[in-house]
Amino acid sequence: MAQGALPGFRDFYPEQFAERAYIMGVWRDVARRFAFVEYDGPPLESLELYTKKSGDEIVGQLYNFTDKGGREISLRPEMTPTLARMAAAKANALRKPVRWFSMPQLFRYERQQRGRLREHFQLNVDIIGEPDVTADAELLAVAIEIMRECGLTPEDVRARVSDRRLLTGLLRAIGVSDAQTPAVFGIIDKWERRPLEISREALATLGLNDDAVAKIINVVGGQPTLDGLESAYGEHPDVRAVLGDLRRYHEYLEALGVGDWVTLDLKIVRGLAYYTGIVFELFDAKGELRAICGGGRYDTLLGALGGADLPALGFGMGDVVLAELLRERGYLQEHATLAQPDFWVASESEADRRLVAGVATALRRAGAAVEYALREQSVSKQRKASHSAGATYFVTLAPDFATNHRLTIDAFAETASPTLAELVGGQPTIERLVEVIREHPQLLSSTL
Repeated sequence: MAQGALPGFRDFYPEQFAERAYIMGVWRDVARRFAFVEYDGPPLESLELYTKKSGDEIVGQLYNFTDKGGREISLRPEMTPTLARMAAAKANALRKPVRWFSMPQLFRYERQQRGRLREHFQLNVDIIGEPDVTADAELLAVAIEIMRECGLTPEDVRARVSDRRLLTGLLRAIGVSDAQTPAVFGIIDKWERRPLEISREALATLGLNDDAVAKIINVVGGQPTLDGLESAYGEHPDVRAVLGDLRRYHEYLEALGVGDWVTLDLKIVRGLAYYTGIVFELFDAKGELRAICGGGRYDTLLGALGGADLPALGFGMGDVVLAELLRERGYLQEHATLAQPDFWVASESEADRRLVAGVATALRRAGAAVEYALREQSVSKQRKASHSAGATYFVTLAPDFATNHRLTIDAFAETASPTLAELVGGQPTIERLVEVIREHPQLLSSTL
């Protein structure tokens, strides 16, 4: 018998599930506050949907097989192809711009390493049908607001932003031909993962002269600013046009309250060739982890996948790296707590257990989480069990409960004000307790 999950997969015991539920709750809450609506698709798709986007070489990274109907299919490794397929099916009927988000579990047969498993949950946020940079700013603001909601600050996380159009224009101004540009992009994409001399040699191997290589290193490896780039390369029309868009983009980021999280970084090219404009990645400020999030504009991808020929942009944020960062900062321990009962209902005698079940039912229907002993135990043992379960209130049925419905309430960890005892009075009944809970749901730990 197997002793654990398959390599690269996870068991979610209640403690780990609470962490996942917290992260996904933040994802859903922030996305909805930005007026995105949730969708989902099937975990199995046609293999062709992925090879059409990424080529046959992606098959080595997939969990793919032939099904009983003879179809070549795969567990989904990403969500964008499914999004394209679904958007194409109703392109004319969808209100534009489309603002959708999803939180699928994705699967890739890859080498495991820190921050990367063979399955993970991922928030996907996409905007379809809006070409203006206002949409790009809105998209990045969603990702940053999630960081803020998790308790992180600009000192914890940096959003590193670039624009593939700007980088293309700069390379042209430096003297890089369009034929050489894809190879240069590939070198830049690996810039931080290998020594500078290796990148220098790789650029020279493309046939670039020393002056061009030096300029590329200065632009990519330095700390560029929009003003500095305009001063040095603003006369080139391909650069000048994009700089105007980027200035507006940053103005909107400031208006959205996230400008202090953002750094211009031309090393961010998002290696996938389908990105067409502004791209970004979120990293922990210490640079110890993989990217928390990445995305950008992909205006031609939906059409290339056979979908609607509409401008689009989006990002993906996985749960693995984000959880690791939050765990290191102590935020998961603070927020991802196990669900605990609001009430533990007890009785002195076995004969009252059906009455206990009735009280539990009344409280549950009022919205409370309630537990009680499923077999006969002394009240002292039940009190110990309620402490172990983390119950907020311990309710004991009075000996004459069957005739007057009275009970006693002890608070173990009450935080609400006014207190439950103050609200129910000195001789509470089950009817009064239910009435108070419905009038004051803040008393319940699940709503605090």
